[in-house]
Amino acid sequence: MLLAINANNTNVKFGVIDGDRIVGEWRQHTSAMRTGDEHAVWLLQLMQIEGINPKSITAAIIGSVVPQATFNLRRLCTRYFDVEPLVLGEPNVRYGIEVKGQGAGADRICNTVGAAILFPETPMIIVDFGTATTFDVVDEAGAYCGGVIAPGINLSIEALVNATALLPRIVVEKPKQVIGTTTVACMHSGVFWGYVGLIEGIVARIREEFGRPMKVISTGGLAPVFEGSTQVIERIVPDITVRGLIEIYRRSTVK
Repeated sequence: MLLAINANNTNVKFGVIDGDRIVGEWRQHTSAMRTGDEHAVWLLQLMQIEGINPKSITAAIIGSVVPQATFNLRRLCTRYFDVEPLVLGEPNVRYGIEVKGQGAGADRICNTVGAAILFPETPMIIVDFGTATTFDVVDEAGAYCGGVIAPGINLSIEALVNATALLPRIVVEKPKQVIGTTTVACMHSGVFWGYVGLIEGIVARIREEFGRPMKVISTGGLAPVFEGSTQVIERIVPDITVRGLIEIYRRSTVK
C-alpha cells in the first residue's frame, strides 16, 4: 500500500491507498516544527483505529509546498514505515506532463495530473480553495499552462479582522440575503459573494484569453461552501490532489 502525503500551508493531508482505493484519509494542521516522531504518534493511532496495519505500507510519496516540513515528513516515512519516499521536485520524480512556466507548486502539479486523468483531452480550470485560492489552467494535452493566485478566503478574513478594531472573526457560510442588516451579516455577504464574484470574473477572463471551451472543477476544503451558488463551477472533486500524487508515483516507478 502507498502512503501519500500532501503538505500545504494550512494542513498536511495523509492518505493510504490500496491499489486504486483510498482506504484512509486524515489531515493535520501544518507545523514546520512538528517532528517525525510527533507525526508518527498521531498517524499510527489513526491507522490503528481504521484497522490499517502500518507494516502494510510499502511505498510513500510526498508533495510539499512547505520546505521546512519536508524533512520531518521524510523522517516519518523512513523510520516508522521503513520506506524511502519519493518527494516531488526531486530529479527521480516523473510527472508525465509538460509544465509551462516556472514556480508551480507541488499541489498545483498534482491537481493538473489528477484532472488530466479524470477528464482526458479536456481543457480545464481547476479552482482550489486552500490557503490561497488558485486557478490552474490545463490544456487538451494535460499540460499545466499557468494560472492565477488570489488570497484565500480565511486569509482575507484574518486580514480584515486584524486590520480593524471592531469587526469580529467569522466562519465562511452562504448568507440568506445579499444586503446585511448586522455587522456580521454584512461581513458574511461581502466575503461569500465577493469570492463568488472573484471566481466568476477570473474564470470568464481565463476562458476569453484561452479562446476555447473549458470545464471548471473545484477542490479544497472550502469548495463545498460554494456548491450551487455559481453556475461557473461544474463539479467538486475533493480528492483530485491525492489522485495526482498516486499517478505521479506510478509514473515515477514504472520500469
